[in-house]
Amino acid sequence: MFSYFFKRLLQAILVMIVVAFVSFSLFNFVGDPVISLTGEDSSIERQAEVREAIGLNDPVYIQFSRFLGNVIQGDFGISYQLKREVSDLIAERMPATLELVFVSALLAIIVGVILGVYTGIHRDSFVSNVILVISLAGVSLPTFIIGIMLIYLFSVILGVLPSFGRGEVIDLGFWSTGFLTISGLKALILPSVTLSLFQMTYVIRLVRAEMMEILQTDYIKFAKARGIKKNTINYKHALKNGLIPVITITGINIGTLIAFSIITETVFQWPGMGLLFINAVYFVDIPIMSAYMIMVAFIFVMINFIVDITYYFIDPRIRIKDEMS
Repeated sequence: MFSYFFKRLLQAILVMIVVAFVSFSLFNFVGDPVISLTGEDSSIERQAEVREAIGLNDPVYIQFSRFLGNVIQGDFGISYQLKREVSDLIAERMPATLELVFVSALLAIIVGVILGVYTGIHRDSFVSNVILVISLAGVSLPTFIIGIMLIYLFSVILGVLPSFGRGEVIDLGFWSTGFLTISGLKALILPSVTLSLFQMTYVIRLVRAEMMEILQTDYIKFAKARGIKKNTINYKHALKNGLIPVITITGINIGTLIAFSIITETVFQWPGMGLLFINAVYFVDIPIMSAYMIMVAFIFVMINFIVDITYYFIDPRIRIKDEMS
């Protein structure tokens, strides 16, 4: 068991080192940090002084080791545009993004599994066909188009939901949340639905395919022949085995939602990490861009690590293979 955990942990560390090197390379290949810090009109002497002060004259391996050490301590440098610590900006913006991703993931998983099971059991019904057609439209339309359509319907025509912003939030000291206010919950509805639709469609189709395949297996046919109740077969036996691949998709889902929340946050002007990153790209704010890449990669790696560990306890084949190796 420990060898399996160690291998996965080693892979996670190697991936993070590669991502950190790519992020570090941004400082050398995208713009000039000295010009960003001193301004284009600064003298050559001033630029040389700043270059020496921030260590750009050191060999690359020393610069990278220093960068890696700072990242491990949570120090991502100072924003070129905002002149503030990037770690402080992340601490301010991360709650908004995590709350949006949490609600979106919850919607995608719960609704996706329920509709996937229904369409898998009642594969030829009219309702199942309608669900599949709508899901196909959901996966075909770009996220920003879906967001604009929802804004037009619920904000412009009906006027029941806000079209931008996070609403009223409550500062708990270590976290600012909109879950505790009516305006915060209302502001969360449209962006979370927009962000969850693509992943929800994917979960629906995956669960449906798994259910249809499992319901055709011999042990399900044997269970039917023994007279076991239909609901017991569908939900206790078939669904239980069909959820194993959904665990992987769920893990990747959360990381993907964080990475692709950029578009949703831009459409709804949601004050999270995605909107911060878009502004950083516009102003070539390398420290924020670098920090965002590392944060998203870290979340992806940790989620995949947790999924691998969960697989180990759920799927006996992995344990047997690990014991034999």
